[in-house]
Amino acid sequence: MIKYSIRGENLEVTEAIRDYVVSKLEKIEKYFQADQELDARVNLKVYREKTAKVEVTIPLGSITLRAEDVSQDMYGSIDLVTDKIERQIRKNKTKIERKNRNKVSTSQLFTDTLVEETDAAQPKVVRSKQIDLKPMDLEEALLQMDLLGHDFFIYIDVEDETTNVIYRREDGDIGLLEVKES
Repeated sequence: MIKYSIRGENLEVTEAIRDYVVSKLEKIEKYFQADQELDARVNLKVYREKTAKVEVTIPLGSITLRAEDVSQDMYGSIDLVTDKIERQIRKNKTKIERKNRNKVSTSQLFTDTLVEETDAAQPKVVRSKQIDLKPMDLEEALLQMDLLGHDFFIYIDVEDETTNVIYRREDGDIGLLEVKES
């Protein structure tokens, strides 16, 4: 069963939109056990240019499914995001099951904090995120990076407990930054 948290930015989430999101995301329930409770966070945003952005995040214990789409049509974006999540599940189902088999369920927590503007001449930090780093191996970190759709991912290596960063290079390969203390 999926519990939905549907939020709108610059948009009132009507009952019709809420029902449409729920009806579309219900089709992924078939990939999970009937007794499993899932939390789906859906963020709907409309920009001044009349473009719509839909983001869906579903924490699954040690990994997170995430997809987003930006287009001129809110309902079309909802359809595309649902398809992306379903493709992620189908593509990575075996890997996800293997990683979650013997793990305690923990979720990654991001807290957005806006920083006040100070000096216009200097580049400034306009957004800050805090993340909870989890111990994992390289394979799990790569899977998590792909599921989140990010170009990089920070994690704690399960073997040597160092903080590492993986990133997608311009040539499509993966780079690994290993932090060594001096």
